[in-house]
Amino acid sequence: MQDYSDATLYQLTQQLAHLLLQSHLGLVTAESCTGGWIAKCFTDLPGSSAWFEGGIVSYSNAIKQNQLAVGSDTLKQYGAVSEATVREMVTGARQLFNADVALAVSGIAGPDGGSTEKPVGTVCFAWTDSQVTLSETFIFDGDRDAIRRQAVFMAMQGLIQKILSP
Repeated sequence: MQDYSDATLYQLTQQLAHLLLQSHLGLVTAESCTGGWIAKCFTDLPGSSAWFEGGIVSYSNAIKQNQLAVGSDTLKQYGAVSEATVREMVTGARQLFNADVALAVSGIAGPDGGSTEKPVGTVCFAWTDSQVTLSETFIFDGDRDAIRRQAVFMAMQGLIQKILSP
């Protein structure tokens, strides 16, 4: 069973910081269901200002549209919790902050809000740099806190994998 403890999140943050510093990359975030938890993990690490530039918590569709340039058609067709939406969120965040790399997350943490097509625990992620945008969807188990904690872990793990990929 995967360990999603605070200590593990801190270790992931340290690993990510090392990779970003080594690569001379600045990172920004666009968070929805995690509510700034990813940015909190980053800023818990002393010296994070050397690689973490900032982020936006875009909990509402209006903020997704107005700040991150998510299209209203995207939201209508696919919904806020979709790979199409997080791909636009991550691109919008990278452009808004003029950053090297960005990550975005949007999901249904529960206990309400799920559907047959998108049950509680559905979380979509996107990671981008100037050349490639990747996205993926996971369905996590547990209560609201457990789902959000797993989402924070996966957001960081996915970015680490993206940076390490050729």
